Amino acid sequence: MRQLEYFVAVAEEKSFTRAAAKLHVAQPGVSTQIRQLERELKQRLLDRTGRTVLLTEVGAAVLPYAQAALAAVAGVRQAVDEHTGLLRGRVSVGMVTSSASAYDLPRLLADFHGEHPAIEITLSESTSDHLLTALREGRFDAVAVSPSTALPPGVETLTVADEPLVAAVSPGHPLAGRDRLRLAELRDEPLIVFHQSVGARATVEEACAEAGFPPRIAFEASDPNLLAELAVRGLGVAILPAPFAAARPATLRGIPLTDPPMRGSIAFAWRKNGSANPAANALIRHLQRAMRGDEG
Repeated sequence: MRQLEYFVAVAEEKSFTRAAAKLHVAQPGVSTQIRQLERELKQRLLDRTGRTVLLTEVGAAVLPYAQAALAAVAGVRQAVDEHTGLLRGRVSVGMVTSSASAYDLPRLLADFHGEHPAIEITLSESTSDHLLTALREGRFDAVAVSPSTALPPGVETLTVADEPLVAAVSPGHPLAGRDRLRLAELRDEPLIVFHQSVGARATVEEACAEAGFPPRIAFEASDPNLLAELAVRGLGVAILPAPFAAARPATLRGIPLTDPPMRGSIAFAWRKNGSANPAANALIRHLQRAMRGDEG
């Protein structure tokens, strides 16, 4: 199997050097294994005479069978791993900047890693639009986005966080003593809001339009912690999820909003028809179980 693996790598890379780098082995080892394979088959599989390594006629005929053999072995290992509960592989997760703190993504991924220590997890940040495009193209297995973002066809979602948006002000702000606020009362206030790349920004703009005024935006950012800190410094009224205001009881006052009330949500999204990646499917199942546990 090692000889076939090395042969396929050289055939695909058209170079012993690149194949060795891809396989993380020394180049002489690759050459030796392929020569042994050729001696066993009594045929040359590779043409080494030019600057680029090419397949011989026999090598071209052998290649698809070698690839199929390697795939079959990988399938055997996967079947055994699934049966014993030891999944291997890699799962790629994307998230909008504001989402990690909303539902404790580090804990969720840590719990998943504890169940499946052989699965490699990668995590990247971007905007909801870019994440959903990458999900559709297969560059991510699952993404955490705002449900208010237009979802492409063939995507399933599961809401993992849904919190009221509040007006957050410093203790010395004139509105700090209010128990609640109608959104229209913020008409002339400098607002500190999410960047347009975050779905909650559209929620705020639509609510302000419903209340009859365009928002007076003073600052915008993708990180809710930065929005909170700007409000703590007295630079305006931040509109952010209630937990981020509640986390700073000494320096920030969160005031419920009415007429209309607003909510900020985060949902995990994945391709509806599932993934060919067993590791990704395991993550989705883990997420669904975790949310059922939260609800219970």
